[in-house]
Amino acid sequence: MTDGKTITEKIFSEKSGSDVRAGDIVIAEIDQIALQDGTAPLAIRQVKEMSKEIRGSEITHFFVDHASPSPRKELSNDQKFIRNFAEEHSMDFNPPGEGIIHQIMVERYVKPGDLAVGADSHTCTYGGIGAFSTGMGSTDVAVAILLRKNWFRVPEVFRFNISGKFEKGVFAKDLILKIIGDLGVDGATYKAMEFDGDIHNIEVEGRLTISNMAVECGAKAGIFPSDELTKQYLAELGRADDFKEIKADANAEYEKEFYYELSDLEPMISKPHNVDNTAEVSEVEGTEIDQVFIGTCTNGRISDLRVVAKILKGRKVSKKIRLIVGPASRRIYLKAMEEGLLKTIVEAGGVVLPPGCGPCVGIHQGILADGEVCLSTQNRNFKGRMGNPEGFIYLSSPATAAASAIKGRIVDPREFL
Repeated sequence: MTDGKTITEKIFSEKSGSDVRAGDIVIAEIDQIALQDGTAPLAIRQVKEMSKEIRGSEITHFFVDHASPSPRKELSNDQKFIRNFAEEHSMDFNPPGEGIIHQIMVERYVKPGDLAVGADSHTCTYGGIGAFSTGMGSTDVAVAILLRKNWFRVPEVFRFNISGKFEKGVFAKDLILKIIGDLGVDGATYKAMEFDGDIHNIEVEGRLTISNMAVECGAKAGIFPSDELTKQYLAELGRADDFKEIKADANAEYEKEFYYELSDLEPMISKPHNVDNTAEVSEVEGTEIDQVFIGTCTNGRISDLRVVAKILKGRKVSKKIRLIVGPASRRIYLKAMEEGLLKTIVEAGGVVLPPGCGPCVGIHQGILADGEVCLSTQNRNFKGRMGNPEGFIYLSSPATAAASAIKGRIVDPREFL
């Protein structure tokens, strides 16, 4: 074994205060904890059952984003329960309208080199800025809230060597769909995916998209090293002091290595009903659709909305299409408003939702009718994901989604860019 370490091994070594390697079991200090309105009530009840002493209050953040605003009294009662608990223990509480848990955690709290956990599987998003972040069950997160630490098995690492740059009309979402299609939904189970190479050609918001979907092939985390782009991104958020450099050693050991040339990629699609059921857009071009949804913790960021507005500018959405757009946070919503992006979307025939998860989770807003087809920028497309098991969900980049909304069928976005 070499002396070199992966990013994963470095973070767990620091947080456990010991020299650890992949496969080791550690007790590690946790930097940030996140919970959303769907998973928080169970975690809170577990906290109440286990102990009255809470050590993690100042690093615990609650978000109302899945049912935002609430469509039913049962969910309203849950949200009231969460708010009361957060206020009782001086914990951070984000009400409806603030935005999606993962976007706000990146905007405000998580730093490169952090160890973060959340009661949501897409907590792995924060790896886009160089954190080891992973989803856990509500009971495990309750333990983290109580102790401010938890046990972990340090995962083995798959290294993804990136070279080149994206061609016009191809984006980070296309890369991660390609990777998931190659590996399969369980191809990286309990591994950490670390990205290296020409990552300077992938903007931080694109990295967040890639890290967000690492769990879709079973990974515990998807991590990029922090670099100048990370530093700039945090500075734009007013968090320049939170930057620190973290990267793998040149002689780190990996379980597997994969190589991807960005210029070889085509716009990608994930077909129903599994994320790894992928194809190039050309293979499914012409597929009729009923709804397009652009947003979520995967693709609801300002760079996504800019691409969408660029394609929609001066055009109209097909009359047979419902176009629904949801900015990922209040900050993004305001920025999109200032830049005129929301005006462009509405003028084209789109509907803009308040910041939140929207149709992605199928609780309210944008539920499909039987047999209807949705093209979405979200991260999952299993049966019933959007509220109706008789619906069909295709996944794509925001560019492909916007272009397809104009045509009323799945199309290659490059003719619009």
